[in-house]
Amino acid sequence: MSFISYLVNGISLGSVYAIIALGYTMVYGIAKMLNFAHGDVIMVGGYAAFTLTMNAGANPIVAVLASIVVCTVLGIVIETIAYRPLLEAASSLAVLITAIGVSYFLQNVVLLIFGSAPKSFQSVVTLPNMKLFDGSLVITSTSIVTVICCIVIMIVLTTFINKTKPGQAMLAVSEDKGAAQLMGINVNGTIALTFAIGSGLAAIAGVLLCSAYPTLSPYTGSMPGIKAFTAAVFGGIGSIPGAMIGGLLLGVIEILGKAYISSQMSDAIVFAVLIIVLLVKPTGLFGKKIQEKV
Repeated sequence: MSFISYLVNGISLGSVYAIIALGYTMVYGIAKMLNFAHGDVIMVGGYAAFTLTMNAGANPIVAVLASIVVCTVLGIVIETIAYRPLLEAASSLAVLITAIGVSYFLQNVVLLIFGSAPKSFQSVVTLPNMKLFDGSLVITSTSIVTVICCIVIMIVLTTFINKTKPGQAMLAVSEDKGAAQLMGINVNGTIALTFAIGSGLAAIAGVLLCSAYPTLSPYTGSMPGIKAFTAAVFGGIGSIPGAMIGGLLLGVIEILGKAYISSQMSDAIVFAVLIIVLLVKPTGLFGKKIQEKV
């Protein structure tokens, strides 16, 4: 039963990584930007929910919805102020440095407001745990809700991209910004919408992550953000199914590595697997090789 328990925990953690990775892969696939401040948006979402549930006594559902709103607005503000002026920059290095700056800015703002002491996060999932095989296998309600959220988000996001006009606009912008603009598509608005969706997903991931691992600090989103970016690359950055599969695989590898090899080496194992996969398939598991004409 221990293996099944580890597998369930890995799928649950991987679902969080997948939700975060979807934000990374959408922004990169459409705006061709690596938003390394994404992990800190997760942290802001966690603090927004924490403030409402612990200090204001809000209903958990209201806290989650408010957290999504806060992070969605934050994502639009970050894109408008920090990234939009750099869309036409000659080098992507400028965007990367700006993203790192935004990341440190968010961390330090939260440090000033809440301090550096870790906070105890109360889970927003209040459903009973599932007990199987006469109680020898216990699946937490948080794990169940996390996996369900990941599946629902994946389906809704795929449908949105493929079946709606804003989704089609995103696909057009991802192919060619200039041609999309000539066709009457608001490129800046489309990119802002992409950041809004990605940041909203980050809020959901932040709340689920803090519910499963109930400690919140200004650095909570740093390592999960890096691992989720790894998952996006692992699955093929720019691919929505790839982000989900990459996240799930990464979570399972991490938990099984902790259980059967070494808890101290689990992060190294995760990144070693990424290196091996990229050596064999540089575009990731679901990435497509793009040929550019010159």
